[in-house]
Amino acid sequence: MTAPHGFSVSRYAPERGALARLTARDSVLRRLDWPILLSALALSLVGSLLVWSATRGRTQLNQGDPYYFLFRHLLNTGIGLALMVGTIWLGHRTLRGAVPFLYGISILLILAVLTPLGATINGAHAWIVIGGGFSLQPSEFVKITIILVMAMLLAAKVDAGDQLHPDHRTVAKSLGLAALPMGIVMLMPDLGSVMVMGVIVLGVLLASGASNRWVLGLIGAGVLGAVLVTALGMLDEYQINRFAAFANPDLDPAGVGYNTNQARIAIGSGGLLGAGLFKGSQTTGQFVPEQQTDFVFTVAGEELGFVGAGLILFLLGVIMWRACRIARETSELYGTIVAAGIIAWFAFQSFENIGMTLGIMPVAGLPLPFVSYGGSSMFAVWVAIGLLQSIRVQRPITA
Repeated sequence: MTAPHGFSVSRYAPERGALARLTARDSVLRRLDWPILLSALALSLVGSLLVWSATRGRTQLNQGDPYYFLFRHLLNTGIGLALMVGTIWLGHRTLRGAVPFLYGISILLILAVLTPLGATINGAHAWIVIGGGFSLQPSEFVKITIILVMAMLLAAKVDAGDQLHPDHRTVAKSLGLAALPMGIVMLMPDLGSVMVMGVIVLGVLLASGASNRWVLGLIGAGVLGAVLVTALGMLDEYQINRFAAFANPDLDPAGVGYNTNQARIAIGSGGLLGAGLFKGSQTTGQFVPEQQTDFVFTVAGEELGFVGAGLILFLLGVIMWRACRIARETSELYGTIVAAGIIAWFAFQSFENIGMTLGIMPVAGLPLPFVSYGGSSMFAVWVAIGLLQSIRVQRPITA
């Protein structure tokens, strides 16, 4: 039987890891998607230079060590690579069986943020401080959990050959499981992460073959939810100010509109080739706040110019393109949904991050995947790369 979305439906047979049925002739290394891997690695390395440039002179942040953020960013990248390898070794199918456990852990972690264990960083009460200068943002890992739990439910009967599409009851269950962590994250409030999760849910539904009524209903619910959140005063003042500055760029340029105005000045001054690494006046003058995290793209625009900023966009585009191929070529709906959720996550978060530096999107406090400084974000995106690679590695071998 073949499903209308173009992927053959076969009875699911679990495997103990991605390496279980691969021969020496058809090794894991040969089956990896190297364009994705090399593009993600290149983005992380470019990000390390941008983070270094943005922080080497900020003694109030780097504890007097100009290499502080550079080494930590490289360390985060190394840990991320290790997590990717571990994800490939386990395999997305093995993780499918562990989804209930992962979901429970994710709920406990984001609930912990609402307790005295939680901490406020850069205006968002979304962190758990571990100690030794390390902190954890659980909402980054919730993005992966939502993808996996929805994929597990929506694909179960389809991959077993019992249905061509997820039924209404299954879709409702999957949306309920996604809504719980999203609601908790909204209480922090971490509006940027909730926006990304909403796009992930939409991408998952579209890839699953669910009825269009669910997709339209989800969009309507999102609009209604935004109105209610605003009307009930669930947003903090700084979040309201960000939307006000987006709606009116000339509003208080020295106050609520300062970040966006300085970001646009930095990017606009870069020209075609940029001022050169470590030579950007906006960057060295420390005019752009949070330049190593949310506004790291401004360093690329100012110091590497249109060419350097374009390279970042190109590498992100390669990841999206190859992820789309993986989603299309897998023989199981579960793999398709997981890949589609990752595509929606990376695409929207990249657009939002770059868009807010250009003034075409509101400031939402979202990192640029692979490029921005931050351990939680780096670990999560590399786990996502591991999931994509596992889907490719475990695809059926064609003659």
